[in-house]
Amino acid sequence: VIRCRAAVAWAPGKPLSIEEVEVAPPKAGEVRIKLVATGICRTDEHLLQGCIPRAEFPVIPGHEGAGIVESIGEGVTSMKPGDKVIPLCVPQCGECSFCRNPESNFCQKSHFSEPQNLLPDKTSRFSCKGKEIHHFLWVSTFAEYTVVPEYAVAKIDAAAPLDKVCLFACGFSTGYGAAINTAKVKPGSTCAVFGLGGVGLSAVMGCKAAGASRIIAVDIDKDKFAKAKQLGATDCINPRDFKKPIQEVLTEMTGGGVDYSFEVIGHADTMIAALASCNMSTGICVMVGELDSGSEISIDPTLLLTGRTWKGSVLGGWKMRECIPKLVSSYLEKKFNPDLMITHTLPFAKVNEGFELLHAGKSIRTVLLF
Repeated sequence: VIRCRAAVAWAPGKPLSIEEVEVAPPKAGEVRIKLVATGICRTDEHLLQGCIPRAEFPVIPGHEGAGIVESIGEGVTSMKPGDKVIPLCVPQCGECSFCRNPESNFCQKSHFSEPQNLLPDKTSRFSCKGKEIHHFLWVSTFAEYTVVPEYAVAKIDAAAPLDKVCLFACGFSTGYGAAINTAKVKPGSTCAVFGLGGVGLSAVMGCKAAGASRIIAVDIDKDKFAKAKQLGATDCINPRDFKKPIQEVLTEMTGGGVDYSFEVIGHADTMIAALASCNMSTGICVMVGELDSGSEISIDPTLLLTGRTWKGSVLGGWKMRECIPKLVSSYLEKKFNPDLMITHTLPFAKVNEGFELLHAGKSIRTVLLF
């Protein structure tokens, strides 16, 4: 058993508490990882506010981490102690019908099918002050050590800088893949990205990499426009600068609507606006933002009847175990540069300060170092 620091959420709506926790050794088919760095993602904020369905408290949040294998359980063959790895919040068991489908990146073992609050044997590897602490999506990267099933861990290139590639566990992969995999953006097309946080800016990078000729970035915070342009946006617009709905503005700007739109905020009204801003015949709108659990959206069915396509994307459509190592290799070959999204780097103990920067809109990505 390892004793180490972790940020524990004892109850929804409360700040995280840095505690000494006990981390049990890995059982068969499991890997214990020494975390080196972790990003703060808005999904962690959703968890802390009690908005993630079926999550349980007390819990150690965090799902955007990178680290080094400390020890392995019986039967683990794809990695060994000392390997650099990224734990994955969407597993790839390789056996379910989704994993066997080459077009799917879902897995029957993910939180959408059954909660990942405890490891597959329905026990926790974390305890604090004699109490069992829940895992979050099995990864719980707000801890110096974590235990994860082997099929929810990707071994990556030994040359990868862990304080940068931790973003590949969620933020960068999600936005970039939404453009490349889910929308399949075509060269010469026109795109609109609603929301310029870390995931939205990654979608901008994906649209650029796919060869889009016009990328319109939409946000109510104009301070994010310079970074969006640096990463590939051709136009930046603030909905508050117009008296008409933003979908009308975009339709006029593009002579009928964009070819692809991405909603990367998680608000019902912007999801409808993103769908309506697509051209009515062949436009594709990709839902990337996360709505609070229990939310519903009402839309005019004519928006779809005329030919638009509305799709959702989880973690950018990547089959995580096989694709994340390839993405990291492409990063090392300098094919894209998500480092520009990291606006703050803080010691792990300042995790609550990182969330304050997120709330204030001052950070795009804060990375915590252990």
